[in-house]
Amino acid sequence: MPYSLIDAGVNLTNHQFDEQHQDIIARAKAAGVKHMLIIGCDVAASEQSLELAIEHQQFSTAGVHPHDAKSATDELETQLTQLASHKQVIAIGECGLDYNRDFSPRDVQRSVLRRQLALAEQLNLPVYLHERDASEDMLSILKEFNVRGVLHCFTGNAQALKSYLALGLYIGITGWVCDERRGKELQQLIPSIPLNKLLIETDAPFLIPRTVNPKPKSRRNEPALLTYVCETIAQLYNLTPEAIAQQTTLNFYNIFDLKAK
Repeated sequence: MPYSLIDAGVNLTNHQFDEQHQDIIARAKAAGVKHMLIIGCDVAASEQSLELAIEHQQFSTAGVHPHDAKSATDELETQLTQLASHKQVIAIGECGLDYNRDFSPRDVQRSVLRRQLALAEQLNLPVYLHERDASEDMLSILKEFNVRGVLHCFTGNAQALKSYLALGLYIGITGWVCDERRGKELQQLIPSIPLNKLLIETDAPFLIPRTVNPKPKSRRNEPALLTYVCETIAQLYNLTPEAIAQQTTLNFYNIFDLKAK
């Protein structure tokens, strides 16, 4: 690859990757993906994400996804603080609100989000945020805290994008942008994202780019396919993939307070 990339969000603990982590990471590196952020969606997955990050010299997050908010206990802050004491853990999350599926009651989602935002503020760590069909409540809650971070897998509308940017958040874009059907609105919004606020991610094993051809037999997304996201975004900015790769790598180092490696 003539350029290197950072996958700003991969669910490497998902069961679809069981017993395949070595091969997944090897293919990613061969495709130019230098680093990846391994996402924690509950305490157990956050622990596993940290283990993988240590083993493979990557980064991870520690947090509770809104789908899993109902499982959060009174020990959540203590558990996440312990995980965050490791240098590989660079953000609190994946946390947020999801009113599309409502796998956890909405009042519980809001409570657990506030707890994690407060902890991130206390620990001076960025947050890794998830929001679907809940931008009004999400924005209201975010304004209660002094936090920085990334709104991962953005698929919202122009007003939501403007509001998240106004809060200083970085915007994570996935293979959704490669979908000529449901990604059309997002494609139109891409040039509205300042280049210094852009991150790219696969959200693997989900959201395989529709531009991948031929499709893998597994129909599963993985970090090695991040190049397709980069290339589509480059076209929308009228820039080269190298320029997008360089800027998003710099942005990753900036938001997560890392030195270039």
